[in-house]
Amino acid sequence: MIKKMKQYLEPNRKIRIGETVILVLLLLTAAFSFLKGLSLVNSDPGEIIFQGTLEMTRDDTEEDYDSDSTMCDVLYVSDDKKLILSYPYEEYLQLEDDPITAYAYVSQNGTELFFDHADPSKEEVQDAYRQVVAEDQMPLFNLANAVAILAISLCVVLFFGAFFSTYEKIWFMTIMILATVFAILFPEESANGVNGIVIMLLYLLDTFLNILCELLISKQSRYNFLVSVLVEITEIVICIVLMYRFATMVTTLFFWLPIDILSYINWTRHRDDREDELTVVRRLKGYQEVLVILGIALWTIVVGYLISGLDIATDFYGGNDSLETAVTYIDACASAVGIANGLFIFFRMREQWIAWYVCALLEAIINIISGQYVLLILKLGYFTNTTYGYIRWSRYIATHKEAEKTLF
Repeated sequence: MIKKMKQYLEPNRKIRIGETVILVLLLLTAAFSFLKGLSLVNSDPGEIIFQGTLEMTRDDTEEDYDSDSTMCDVLYVSDDKKLILSYPYEEYLQLEDDPITAYAYVSQNGTELFFDHADPSKEEVQDAYRQVVAEDQMPLFNLANAVAILAISLCVVLFFGAFFSTYEKIWFMTIMILATVFAILFPEESANGVNGIVIMLLYLLDTFLNILCELLISKQSRYNFLVSVLVEITEIVICIVLMYRFATMVTTLFFWLPIDILSYINWTRHRDDREDELTVVRRLKGYQEVLVILGIALWTIVVGYLISGLDIATDFYGGNDSLETAVTYIDACASAVGIANGLFIFFRMREQWIAWYVCALLEAIINIISGQYVLLILKLGYFTNTTYGYIRWSRYIATHKEAEKTLF
């Protein structure tokens, strides 16, 4: 494997100056944006000046806590002014919907701060100031995250350029540039106590790893499974952070991670006789396709029913139970198609690209419902690369009819 890596690195030692300059600029932009945001968040608010009191009302539209919750955030608003108070679950249950009196202060740089009592301590002021500034500087942190992932993407294209065609490089970088733009234009809100900046970073990392994995599959490269392990870990973290898509999380944990390892072994055993980097691929028979479709339908109904009956609290859908149930069934279907897809990949079947089409469509629906617009760029990458991969695999099958017929 090391010898093969050197083969692709060797022709690219003399990287063009223009590309190197772009890479350096991206890294500097990411570092500057992150450090600038960090310095602002941790800056000293200085002395604060009391401005007066105002009445705030409780906004409980996104509250959805249960006995498993330790601390519960409650939002109070007055026009565009906001105050978030955290309560232990026991105290949260005793809260009334009565308005509260908020005490308004302003820092030396003009930042408005609100408290539910007068004369806040220095620690309370610093904490409130940090939260307000972090929210204000979210575009700066998102820029840092997006540009950093874009720089990593450019590194892959530059240092492994001999492995990818011109089309593949353009496709890969186009998807990542679009993801960068969407990350800046459509920042994520915090959910389940996790800052939106962290959520966006996970989305961008998921996009980068997924499209790289997809590209390697289309090239019939067994190394896609090494990247795929990182994909599964990232997506498990996303499901835990957002407290949603548990069918996909369980499928990823108990199916995708093991199948990635087994698939790498199986693909390694079926290398093309003439091109060592290619894996021999095949196609399904008609009756096998029918059995797969029936299995997907059964899985969707059973798993969707079981998971929709679980009492799992998330504030990701604003407390809309019907919407959450709909996503549960769509997710169950996506996980079923994903399992079929994983088996197709393991057995090196061309039909895995059809499964990718269906899975990408279902996940795009979930992303739209959930407002995860940056992940729609990933689905655009799926659709375009799936077409590319299907054509490549079909051409290979047509020109390698003598390939061995064994599955293992």
